[in-house]
Amino acid sequence: MKHCCDDKAEALRALRVRQRRMLTTVLAINSTMFVIEVAGGLFSRSSALLGDSLDMFGDAAVYALSLYALDRGELWRARTAIAKGIVMLLLGLGVVFEAGAKLLADVIPAAPAMGGLGLLALAANLACLFLLFRHREDDINLRSAWICSRNDIIANGSVLLAAAAVWALEAAWPDLLVGLSIAALFLLSSTGVLRDGWRAHRAARG
Repeated sequence: MKHCCDDKAEALRALRVRQRRMLTTVLAINSTMFVIEVAGGLFSRSSALLGDSLDMFGDAAVYALSLYALDRGELWRARTAIAKGIVMLLLGLGVVFEAGAKLLADVIPAAPAMGGLGLLALAANLACLFLLFRHREDDINLRSAWICSRNDIIANGSVLLAAAAVWALEAAWPDLLVGLSIAALFLLSSTGVLRDGWRAHRAARG
């Protein structure tokens, strides 16, 4: 019996090592892409890219919080999931505000820059999704991280569509529409993550 328990403890330690290595990698990817997309969004005057950069920042925060909770108990994992939901909610509201400001200014973004950076962001997020996929059912902490990465793929595709529409129509509204769509996705996902987090928090407290 003791040998069996030792084997399980060793397997759990090995799993935590793999999880930590994976989360450190996706944190580095998202942090780098956040800086790149902020610079590119400001240069191209794109609400969609700036919204996607906030997405990258939110994911970096999510992965950092996931690393923090990795070696802690169920209660800390539930609290971390709640913190992630709050971050996602605030970022969604921030994108709504930014898109509204661009609407008033009626600024047409640079479509080629939008498309190029959108493709780079898509490649980065596909890599993160691949790394997270095998761990998505490990616990609520990593499942919420996987949900964030999955949402990123949708956002990246929307940025690319917006770039094509801005180029074809020479209008700002596709960029603004995508910015608001990303915000809606953030707000919707945040409610699910918060609901799961609160449910796990109540269960952990008994």
